[in-house]
Amino acid sequence: KFDAGVRLGEQVSEGMIAVRVGPDFRMLAVGAPSYFEGRELPRVPRDLTDHCCINLRLPTHGSIYAWEFEKDGRELHVRVNGQLTFNTIGPIVDAALEGYGIGYVPEGLVREHIDEGRLVPVLEDWSPPFPGYYLYYPHRRRSSPAFNVILEAMRHGE
Repeated sequence: KFDAGVRLGEQVSEGMIAVRVGPDFRMLAVGAPSYFEGRELPRVPRDLTDHCCINLRLPTHGSIYAWEFEKDGRELHVRVNGQLTFNTIGPIVDAALEGYGIGYVPEGLVREHIDEGRLVPVLEDWSPPFPGYYLYYPHRRRSSPAFNVILEAMRHGE
């Protein structure tokens, strides 16, 4: 058995070789301009309690994802409230675009919407980038030629 997988860089276990297969990225809290009409923009994560937020249920964990923020070395995990919960990111983006609330999504999925004014990012100063995805495999195990071909095809910017 050859155990290998893809995980976020911050989740790779000790004793594993990790090869970057994706760029750093960040999550952003975003909402439509129509949603923010007549509402104050959140300035700090706790302000999200005054807003309708769109949740993500992680099927692998069976629970609602706590939004992760960080500023000046201070990390916060915030559980938000709202009437909508989805199992995937796509419907969260759609609901945010329709003005149903604030969604917390990967920046790359919404950058065009932000640039074109369809979504407004909030708490950007609380949303630093973090390590992207890595392919990991056991250090003690020699990999096959087929695995090496896959590894080289997936390698990102090294």
